[in-house]
Amino acid sequence: MSSLTSDPNQTENTDTIIRPPYFFISGFIDIPHMKYYYVFLCFVYIISLVGNTFVMMVIYMDSSLHSPKCIAVFNLAFTDMCGSTALVPKVLDMFLFSRQLISYDHCLASLFFIFLFLTMQSFNLTILSYDRLVAICCPLRYHMMVTYRSMFQLTGAAWVFAVFLVLLAVCLITRLSFCRSLVINSYVCDHGPLFRLAAPCSDVVPNTVISYLNPCLMLYFPMVFIISSYICITHALFTITLAVKTCTSHLILVAIFYLPINFTYLLHSIIPTNARIINLSLTSVLPPMLNPIIYVLKTEEFKESAKKMLSKRGVISKQN
Repeated sequence: MSSLTSDPNQTENTDTIIRPPYFFISGFIDIPHMKYYYVFLCFVYIISLVGNTFVMMVIYMDSSLHSPKCIAVFNLAFTDMCGSTALVPKVLDMFLFSRQLISYDHCLASLFFIFLFLTMQSFNLTILSYDRLVAICCPLRYHMMVTYRSMFQLTGAAWVFAVFLVLLAVCLITRLSFCRSLVINSYVCDHGPLFRLAAPCSDVVPNTVISYLNPCLMLYFPMVFIISSYICITHALFTITLAVKTCTSHLILVAIFYLPINFTYLLHSIIPTNARIINLSLTSVLPPMLNPIIYVLKTEEFKESAKKMLSKRGVISKQN
C-alpha cells in the first residue's frame, strides 16, 4: 500500500479540486508484534473511560465539589473521555482488523474531533493554572475573580476558540487536490502528513502556516502561560501546604501532557515516523488515563468526596 495513488477515474472533481474516495493510514512501519501495543492502548482506554466517568460522577453527586474550580476539572475529565473515544476505538478498528482505508469525509471528521479534544485538554490545563495562580497570589480576591460566571465564560471561550482553530485547519484542507499518493504516514488522519500529500498538486502555503500557527496557539502559548504562572507562585508553594498539594498534582498533569507532545512537534523533522507515532499515540491516551488518578490521589477534597461516595454505596448495598 505504500505506492497507493489517486485514480482520476475514482476521484470526486469539484471545480478542479481532486478529492479521493479514501486514504490509507500506514501506521507503524516494519515493527513486529504491534498488535500487542494496540491491545495495550485498549486497556489504557478502558481505564481512562472508567476513571474520567468516576471523576465526573463524584463532582456531580457531591455538592461540596460544586465550586468554580470543579467546572474546569469536570470539563477536563469530559474532554479526556471524549478525546480517547474519538481516537482509540478507530485506531483499534484500523490496525487490529486491518481496516486502514478511510473515506475522505471520515478522515476530515476524525481529524477535527481528535484535534479539537486535544486542544481542549491544553486549554483546560491552562484554565486550572489560572485558578491556582489567583488562589495563591491573590487569595483575598479569589472569590471575586474566580466565580461560576467567570469559569463558565473561560470554558465557553476556550471551546469556541478551539473549534475555530481546528475548523480553520480542516477547511483549508478541503481546498486541496490529492492527485498522487494517498498514504498518510501516521496512525490517524494527522494534519501535517495529510496536507503534505497535496503538495505536488496544490498550493499548501496556507496549510503550512496553520501547521506552525496552531501548535503555537494550542500548545506553546498555554505552556508558556502555565510556566509563568508557576514562576509567580513558586515562593508561595513552600509556605502554604495546601498549595503544594494542589499545585503538585496540576504540575504533574502539565508535564505528562506538554513535554512529549511539544518535543514531538518541535523536532518533527528529525524524528523517525515510528517514534513520532509512538509519542503522539501515548500522549493522546496516557494523560486522559492518568488525569483522574492523579486528581483523586493527590487532591484532598477529591479523595474525601470519593471515600464518602464509595462508603455510601457500600452501606446501601449491605442494606439491600
